[in-house]
Order: sequence, then structure tokens, then C-alpha cells
Amino acid sequence: MLLLNNMAMGQPKPRTIVTTDGEIDDVDSFIRMLLYANEFKIEGLVYSSSMWHYKGDGKGTKFVSEMAMTKNLYKEKTDLRWPGVTWMQDLIGAYEKVYPNLILHDKSFPTANSLRKLIKIGNIDFEGEMEQITEGSEYIKNKLLDATTETIYLQVWGGTNTIARALKSIEEQYKNTPKWQQIYTKVCKKAIIYAILDQDATYKKYVAPNWKDLKVFYNASQFWCFAYPWKRAVPQSQHYLLEGKFMGDEIINNHGPLTKMYYSYGDGQKQEGDDEHIHGDLSKVKTGQWGAFGKYDFISEGDSPSYLHLIDVGLGNIQNPAYGGWGGRLKQSAENPNRWEDGKEVADYNPFTQKMDLTYPQTRWIEPIQLDFAARADWCVKDFKNANHAPKISVKTGNAIKAKAGSKVQIAASAKDPDKNKVNFTYWQYKEAGTAKEAVEINKKTNETAEITLPATLNSGDTVHIIVEGKDEGTPALTRYQRVIITVL
Repeated sequence: MLLLNNMAMGQPKPRTIVTTDGEIDDVDSFIRMLLYANEFKIEGLVYSSSMWHYKGDGKGTKFVSEMAMTKNLYKEKTDLRWPGVTWMQDLIGAYEKVYPNLILHDKSFPTANSLRKLIKIGNIDFEGEMEQITEGSEYIKNKLLDATTETIYLQVWGGTNTIARALKSIEEQYKNTPKWQQIYTKVCKKAIIYAILDQDATYKKYVAPNWKDLKVFYNASQFWCFAYPWKRAVPQSQHYLLEGKFMGDEIINNHGPLTKMYYSYGDGQKQEGDDEHIHGDLSKVKTGQWGAFGKYDFISEGDSPSYLHLIDVGLGNIQNPAYGGWGGRLKQSAENPNRWEDGKEVADYNPFTQKMDLTYPQTRWIEPIQLDFAARADWCVKDFKNANHAPKISVKTGNAIKAKAGSKVQIAASAKDPDKNKVNFTYWQYKEAGTAKEAVEINKKTNETAEITLPATLNSGDTVHIIVEGKDEGTPALTRYQRVIITVL
């Protein structure tokens, strides 16, 4: 099991630094993240570049991408779709206006001024540029070297170049000193990179070969249900959760200035600097491989899984990413035990298509995630009494149970709901998260109890993951969980 340092030391809020290239989907991910800023400890917000967005050096220097797709697409450029270095400040300004309402729901939301102080400019001149020592790279370096031992997540929403520069600066400072092994070990134990695809070559060219013991979570398949081609990944019956009626009514409109800045189809907005952001004008949006879109339809939040993984909804995924949760499910690489990734071996059975699906470990959570987002939007404008808040779920019979094959296991759950709403329980086997190949029999005896019958053919050491799911009757209905892991004796 991967047990993170901060969890082991009794500090439940994960530390995190975000690096971002500022694409419109980053903006939308950032807005949602601000509404969950009470759930983790944001310690840095760093502008960076990527294969899709870079500022240029202001000298007319021409650049050709190292990445095959953008090399063919853009050829030679002096700058590329650069959104500037003020958009995070603008969004935090809108957050500041709804902050007095947010703290009615949780006083631990950070102030706007504290967030502003975290904004740094990293390596932005070109894709993959990591030669310059920048304010952002030095900030990350100092965080990795500080006296704390708690895990810090480095979210990569663009390229890894600013993180790579931070690591390179550490290497340059300590490599030929007696302290190097100690520093190297400290950084590798402390940092986890959560990357959405490779958006420059610096991870493969520098980080992977020089920091082999650094933990990496790599999401290349599962994030698509939150990205531009979401209509192909999300089951048709759940499209409504990303379409204009829901997004417009429940999140974007009439929920204050922050969610109003959320980019959606046909909203009339245009990001300065990005000539490919045409989504706000439906007359310019052609029906293509991703389908047709209407006003206020979801565009993309491709980077959101990197912090959805950090929200503690009771699934235990932050202790072990192989468990699966709101940020998807990742498997430890056979070639590199410090790399956790999705792909061919990390598919879940999709009941809508009745096939194994590479995206479904993320897609299966779309409904509760979107309803939760709507509740957070309500927090921007409603007082505590008139908004909904998630229940807290617990399991009286324990989360780790040992039992013999063929035996019956009793589960007793309970819920505390801040709004006194009734909580309805569902019990289901997350088959792909366990090692047992067979389905167990689940008999729900009462709302709060269930009996699990283990097949007699299970082998000693097999694990069965039972998800105890509690959904309240508030509006919007909110869901939290507990995971019971049964180990066969």
C-alpha cells in the first residue's frame, strides 16, 4: 500500500501545487478547484507552458515543437495561443466576492489574498523550456526542500518543464556534495507528480532518467470524460449532467461572479490570446467528431482529475491510487514501482456499453461529481440552511475485514447528515479494485446493513472491495462513501 506521509502523520488535507498553461479547460478546472479549496492545502499556483501554449521570448525567436502532434499542427512559431499571466488573479478576484458566502459553509476556505500570494510565474517562454531559473521553479524547489515531510502533490495541467527546472536546480546545488543522497531521498519521498498526458518532453528527457525514485501518477486515458470529446466517453443517459440545461441553471448562471466566468459553449466569452477559443460563438463551432453542442454545454476540464483525487469522499484512494476514486484509478507499473498509470490494464466494466472501458474508472463517478459541483455553486449564493452539504459515512463493523471463503460478512453503516436529510445506502462490489476474480453476493438487509456472501472458490489472500455508498435526499443529492476491504483467509 502507498501510504502518504501527510495521512500517516494525521494531517488529512493534502498539500498541493498547481502548474498550468492557462488553456480554457484549465480555467474551468481552476474555477471548480476554487470551490473545493477547503478540501486541500493549496501551496502554489504557477504559470507554466506546454506544447499548446507558450509566450515566446519577445525577440522573435522561432520554435518548433518536440511533440509530434503540435509539430505537425503548428510548424514554426514565435509564440502560441498564450493566455497571459493574469487570468488566475482575475478568477481569484471573483472568488473574493463569493468568499463571504463560502465561509458560511466551511470556515477553512482560504482567503483571496492568501491565494494571490501563491501565484508565481514559471517557465513560460517556450514549450519544454527548462534552462531558465524562474520565480516559479525556485518556489517549487524551496517547497520540496523545506523542513516539512508531508507529501506534496505537483499537479501538471500543462508541461512538466517548470517542475523539471526546480528539480534540476536541486540537482545542480547538491549533486556533487555529501548531502546529495539525503536530499534526493527526501525529495523523492515527499513529491508526487500528477500528470495529465505528456504536454512537453521534459518528464521523459529529464525527470524520469534523473529522478527514478520520484513518484508519478500518470493519467492518459481516464480523463477524457472530462475533456473535449466527453460525448464519446460519457454514457448518453448521463450527458444531461454536462449539457447546457444543467450547467447553465445549476452552475454557471445566478450563482455569483466566479461561476459566471466558467467557459462553456455559446456563452459569448473569448479568452484573450487564444485564437482557437471559438467555443463561445456557436456560429463558429462546427459539428464534428465530438458531436453538436448547445448553449452552456460543458467544454472541457481535462485537468480536474488531478485534484479530484485529493478530495476525501471516503473512498481511501489517496492512500492507494489503485483503489479508485473521483480522480480515477491507477495501477502500479510493473516496470517502475514509482509510477502509477492508467491504460490497457486499468479498465472497468461499463454497464452502459457492457464492455470493459479504459475511461470508466473515471466516468463511473460523473453523476456524484457533477451534483457535488452544483452544490458548491449554491454555496456561492445561499446560506447554510438553504444549501445542501454532503453526509459523513462510517462503517461500524470496520473497513478491513478478514473472512474465510464461503462465509458471510456483515456490514453495518451509519450516516450523519449536516442538513438532517435522510441518507439512502447502496452496497456494491468494486470488482476491478480487488484481486478476487469472482462476484460476491450482496444482500441488503436494511438501509444500514448488508450481508456479503463470499464464494467458496476464493483463494487465500484474495481481496474484495465493497463500496458503501450513502446518498442524501437533499437538493442536489450528495454522495459520500466508505470502502470495506475483505481479505480472504
